[in-house]
Amino acid sequence: MTALRIAEIFGPTVQGEGALIGQPTVFVRTGGCDYRCSWCDSLHAVDSAFRSTWAAMTTDQVWSEVTRLSRGRPLTVSLSGGNPAIQDFTDLIARGHAEGYRFACETQGSVAKPWFAQLDTLVLSPKPPSSGETVDWGTFDACLSAAAGAGQIVMKIVIFDERDYGWARAAADRYPDLPLYLQPGNPEVDPEVPVDPQRLADRLLWLVDKTMEDGWFAPRVLPQLHVLLWGNKRGV
Repeated sequence: MTALRIAEIFGPTVQGEGALIGQPTVFVRTGGCDYRCSWCDSLHAVDSAFRSTWAAMTTDQVWSEVTRLSRGRPLTVSLSGGNPAIQDFTDLIARGHAEGYRFACETQGSVAKPWFAQLDTLVLSPKPPSSGETVDWGTFDACLSAAAGAGQIVMKIVIFDERDYGWARAAADRYPDLPLYLQPGNPEVDPEVPVDPQRLADRLLWLVDKTMEDGWFAPRVLPQLHVLLWGNKRGV
């Protein structure tokens, strides 16, 4: 059995963003990513410099920790990262579904996997220009095709500035049938530096005002709830 590279497993806590915001969740955060976003808030799960902190775990070991944390009571398990799509979660999802758990995954849409179709929720989060990355829309389309049969597929985009906002509108025009969630980006990613709630609120208000003034009513505009509650603290 192939080992999964796991940066951390934590919860239950509430999902902090997107379509499942506020939902009780156990997070399985994988180690490794094919992106290096300029504002990444989880470098401990991305940068190979932290590889020594990642655990090689079997599906049974991961599942044992999920059920321990959830006390055996089915809830949503979120596969995050890093980029969870570079690993194989087929067996874990099947194991969890057999016991009544639900599975969500958030990925940038840079790697397509057959197990996407097994998910209850797939969040595709293409990275805007401020990330320093460039989206391959052909691969993004492959992710959508792979996810055919999933419970729901949504798109979530983080907005840092006017350029990101314009890019997000173009992405939304490209995929008009995908439910869209927007959130203001958190410019402070150092876990040792306190987050300023007012600064986050001001950025959220800017994004709300911008969408309303433009008459862009399709997206849901949400805060990063976990950042408001816990700042950049790991494991929540």
